[in-house]
Amino acid sequence: MATDTNLTKTDYRTMTLNMGPQHPSTHGVLRLELELDGEIIQSCRPHIGYLHTGVEKEAEYKTFHQVIPMTDRLDYLAPMSNNLAYVLAVEKLCGIEVPKRAQYIRVMMTELTRIASHLVWLGTHAMDIGAMSVFLYCFREREMILDMYEEVSGVRMMSSYFRIGGVHEDITDRLVQLIREFIKVFPLRWKEYDGLLTQNRIFMNRTQDIGILTKEEAINYGLSGPCLRGSGVKWDLRKAHPYSSYQDFDFEIPTEAAGDVYARYLVRLREMKESLKIVQQALDNMPDGPVVSDDRKYIPPPKPEAKKNMEQLIHHFLLYSEGFKAPEGEVYHAIEAPKGELGVFLVSDGSNKPYRMHWRGPSFVNLQSLPHMAKGRFIADLVAIIGSIDIVLGEVDR
Repeated sequence: MATDTNLTKTDYRTMTLNMGPQHPSTHGVLRLELELDGEIIQSCRPHIGYLHTGVEKEAEYKTFHQVIPMTDRLDYLAPMSNNLAYVLAVEKLCGIEVPKRAQYIRVMMTELTRIASHLVWLGTHAMDIGAMSVFLYCFREREMILDMYEEVSGVRMMSSYFRIGGVHEDITDRLVQLIREFIKVFPLRWKEYDGLLTQNRIFMNRTQDIGILTKEEAINYGLSGPCLRGSGVKWDLRKAHPYSSYQDFDFEIPTEAAGDVYARYLVRLREMKESLKIVQQALDNMPDGPVVSDDRKYIPPPKPEAKKNMEQLIHHFLLYSEGFKAPEGEVYHAIEAPKGELGVFLVSDGSNKPYRMHWRGPSFVNLQSLPHMAKGRFIADLVAIIGSIDIVLGEVDR
């Protein structure tokens, strides 16, 4: 490149660099258009849409029940949280009362989902910064939770366990055993993560005073979840607007005032302990009773026990899926998912399919803070900042 001898001392040239899309460091199919002055980021422009599935439009061609498996594929690391947000919105639209036992099961499984999601985040975030062992440790415990998924649904990830009006089936004795084993072992494993990272000089240098968001900035960007609480805002929908009997549970809302990458790490680390407390309470205080609503206007009788009678099973499914017609109207319902406020907006025209559906994905909203946090930082810092947001592109693109 020819040198311009007319450049003054205040002039400089920048270089444009495409970072991603690749799974390591950009956490999926995210492409960042960076303007660099050497190693310093002058501007950062996220490009999304590489994982667009059209799930919101596709829902208009599915019955309300058939939409449930599609929700698993949004934040595919927290499928039961997605299930819960959707079925709560449908139940709000139809005025369906969910049995207490089903509510407690939902709480228990979504809190296990929160732990599983945070474990994947912690392992990948640590590996991005150079701590390989933590990744292996975190996936060890996540496997225990996936075994629970398999027990209740037969599937390890895309579980589709929750149903409109309750859950698919009651919990088994084996699931209770698996959960109690997890409750016993996880506090010891949590201490391993804490001991490896929290006071680790290298990890602290890579995360402290980096990617800072003040309380006001976090609110103005519309952030939620650990990204918001990491900036000192004590806001959690499980406390502010309780759903599914969360008002019955005793737990704290971890916050940190620093607003940097390290603060968001501390919030998620502590949240896992609080989720374990909720799981313990749900299991110990599990009410008796049915696990699905008996509102026969929307929910059919229990499926026939004669599994061999295929005709009855098909009839039962058609009754549950095709026969479900929601009243006209529109609703919005949100939950505190692992990444923040996950909301579902539904419009019904009185048929058995959603007329319109829109998701308020926390990953999508939280991602908009990235250009602000990245400006003036090194490329290596950008990797740590992206990890601290904890995005899943299935939820960003939809």
